Amino acid sequence: MKNVLVLGSGAREVAIVRSISQSLIENSIFCISKDINPQISRLCKDYFVSDVEAVSSIVAYSKEKEIDLAIIGPENPLASGVVNELEMVGVRCVGPKKEVAMIEASKSFARTIIDLCCPEKNPKRREFSSAEGVEEFIKQLGGEYVIKFDGLMGGKGVRVSGEHLKDIKEALDYVGEIVKVGGKFLIEEKLVGEEFSLMSFVDGKVCKHMPVVQDHKRAYEGDSGPNTGGMGTYSFENHSLPFLSKKNISDAQKTNELVAKQLFKETGTPYVGVLYGGFMLTKSGVKVIEYNARFGDPEAMNVLSILKSDFLSVCMSIVGGSLEKQEVCFERLATVCKYVVPVGYPNKPSRGFEVVCNQNDSSLFLASVMLKDKKLIACGSRTAAVVGKSSDIKQAESFAEDKISKISGNLFHRKDIGTKKLIDSRTKRMKELLG
Repeated sequence: MKNVLVLGSGAREVAIVRSISQSLIENSIFCISKDINPQISRLCKDYFVSDVEAVSSIVAYSKEKEIDLAIIGPENPLASGVVNELEMVGVRCVGPKKEVAMIEASKSFARTIIDLCCPEKNPKRREFSSAEGVEEFIKQLGGEYVIKFDGLMGGKGVRVSGEHLKDIKEALDYVGEIVKVGGKFLIEEKLVGEEFSLMSFVDGKVCKHMPVVQDHKRAYEGDSGPNTGGMGTYSFENHSLPFLSKKNISDAQKTNELVAKQLFKETGTPYVGVLYGGFMLTKSGVKVIEYNARFGDPEAMNVLSILKSDFLSVCMSIVGGSLEKQEVCFERLATVCKYVVPVGYPNKPSRGFEVVCNQNDSSLFLASVMLKDKKLIACGSRTAAVVGKSSDIKQAESFAEDKISKISGNLFHRKDIGTKKLIDSRTKRMKELLG
């Protein structure tokens, strides 16, 4: 019997908890999060309501419940060193220690690591802690640039010229906001192409790769509006994407492997957990947009929905350093994930309203919600996700669209994610770019 603790209560953690509950390894699931997610609660032996960054409380709870294995969902606890503290009391963790979780917590640290092992994957960039020299560097980049806050911002700390920033004044205003709070930031050349995500299970030595997925960060249809934590994702039945070649995928896989090794070289701390590479296919090849130190959200729902291997067995091999011997395979199915979010999300989301849906639907993943007087109440962030899967992406999209449309409340979603029209337009754009 394994006592397994899951940290977090979003849709990603619903996917994780469901995957554990389906394991052939006998287990009891425990959860810690700020709000009780009813879908997680049903599968848990015990649910401890606490801030996921309250490290001392998490450690004390884990000792009391004799936790064997902890799976860390969100990024903030990783950056706070929860894995370091849990492992000191004998709890093995699927999640990296603070020293290597820096790959997500600091964008400048990530760029330095990439410089050391695969510099050709980095864009031109400079690091700043004041506005001095910003305008000059932007001009050097030809006015095509990205400003990135050097820290954790839940996927919302990036502003892109021509999209979020109309002119140099808006760029300097954003820089001023960061400097005012004592922050550092990077200015990078704007990469032009198509994004894709590749996540890898890592046991400190070996990487086992998951199918590639494409995320949709922008809030509104047609890829417009502000950046979000992710409005939805899709993956193809061949575990590739229409605009990617086998070489592009192997290039991204090799990059994850090199980065995992370089992290150990630099810090002396093995990277153990899920390493998430955010990539862009450009005219000059595959480039790195960013790294995350955990399962992506929504990407976790895509890949865990089609994982054929026993997830808990994979987790045990990650913490046991035996991933090389562990079979990791996925069904040859396409997946489409769509999020429904409060009106006003991400900048001024409505909250406190009732959400009506079928909580027992296995394709539904509840996220930022809470139970109040037996009603499901929206808490203000992404509310719920639905995953459709099929041998044909058209059917997967149709299923996801039908299900997500039936969730009622003061909500909206992107109807275009996973549609032939949107995928074809991205594929065409990439073909034109590559010539």
